[in-house]
Amino acid sequence: MKNQRTSGILMAVSSLPGPYGIGSLGKPAFDFVDFLAQSGQTYWQILPLVPPGDGASPYMSPSAFAGNPYFIDLDLLAHEGLLTPQELQSARWNDPDRVDYDFLARTRIPLLHKAYERAQNTSNAPELPWLEDYAAFAALHDQYQTDFRSWPNHAVPDNQKMDFHRFLQHTFYRQWFALKAYANQKGIRIMGDIPIYLSGDSVELWTHPELFHLDEDGRLKAVAGVPPDAFSEDGQLWGNPLYDWQGHKQAVFDFWCQRIHWCHQIYDAVRIDHFRAFHSYWSVPANAASAMEGHWEQGPGMELLDALRKAAPGLELIAEDLGDLDEDALHFVRTCGVPGMKVMVFAFDPNGESAYLPHNCQGDCVAYTGTHDTPTFVQWLTEGDPAATAYARSYLRLREDEGLGWGVIAGAWATAARLAIAPMQDVLGLGADARMNAPGTTGSHNWSWRVRSEALNPHVADRLRKLTHIYRR
Repeated sequence: MKNQRTSGILMAVSSLPGPYGIGSLGKPAFDFVDFLAQSGQTYWQILPLVPPGDGASPYMSPSAFAGNPYFIDLDLLAHEGLLTPQELQSARWNDPDRVDYDFLARTRIPLLHKAYERAQNTSNAPELPWLEDYAAFAALHDQYQTDFRSWPNHAVPDNQKMDFHRFLQHTFYRQWFALKAYANQKGIRIMGDIPIYLSGDSVELWTHPELFHLDEDGRLKAVAGVPPDAFSEDGQLWGNPLYDWQGHKQAVFDFWCQRIHWCHQIYDAVRIDHFRAFHSYWSVPANAASAMEGHWEQGPGMELLDALRKAAPGLELIAEDLGDLDEDALHFVRTCGVPGMKVMVFAFDPNGESAYLPHNCQGDCVAYTGTHDTPTFVQWLTEGDPAATAYARSYLRLREDEGLGWGVIAGAWATAARLAIAPMQDVLGLGADARMNAPGTTGSHNWSWRVRSEALNPHVADRLRKLTHIYRR
């Protein structure tokens, strides 16, 4: 982060407003950049741009590099003559508050295929060095509709299906680079988010099994998760493949350097999810019934981090270091030179001191009011431990008539942290209905929240700008 104290807003691309059922890279995104600029912000933090996996999660992706085709803006395609007004009408969705992934799964890809069939000019396609592997993988998925482990040996992808996926990725990144250029021109820096792990049904596992911890038959030997922590009493069994840091260290390092180099091209900063796995990671036997059967393994440490810095000099890194960290892991995070996170919903211990309290947040951290995995702050005030929420109300001097979300934003903005971030839900003072994700749960409530366009109004922008000025961010 730059030396001066700055601030920003966390909101997923999927949460942007618009008439077609999910946020996109078109006018609503450009309008949100304008809103951020008008409100005096410096950063727009997003969730991973990759295609979602099971349960619509962007943290269980089939690719480390590909973009989510659902984010392709349909109006821009219509402007290019690739879709008709009637086709746009068929894509409209009448719920402005939620993404309906079932509706998108039924309708969006067939509609994008119509655009592909009409597309002629590919001369302005961005260079995507990872595209051929992904196009083959996605084409075979279309052909067999199953996990890649059940594909025939030496399966050959259909050329036209591969070409369609090339079109999708070229279109996605053409739109993304235009949006990022506009944001940077407006003084807004884009903070991306990369899941440390990939899906067990990913192009990387299919093309480069040597990167992962597999047995002699090519099956997962162990999978990712976390032990019991603040999010889950029984731990979380994620099921992602683990990297083979010991057996194929150089190959895994090369992959990570390619990954971070790509991030440097598409983001200005990036949050690395589950950063503590650089120090040590929870390894669970692949046939285990719960995450509690796992154990700690040594991660790649500073050696990998130094390699990533060389691969992407100038890219700002932020460490997602939440959860229960032992003393060694804490020391690693605090001394590795990557700022960690301080989250207000975890700050207010009524009986003891917390490193997350605003007066304890040091300059080398990022202060958050909440994250995509936490309750909104207003939800936490309603549902959290009464003693903790009472302390928060007293500490932040919250007043109902002023809006409870603004009080915690003021608390985060007032810290010494060089960067402070608030989810858009907290800016708007929204409750439980607006929570983005509840870890360890599945269902349509996760990853589906959207903001209404009328909420991104001059009054909200003006209030946020004034607060940002008060705390000199």
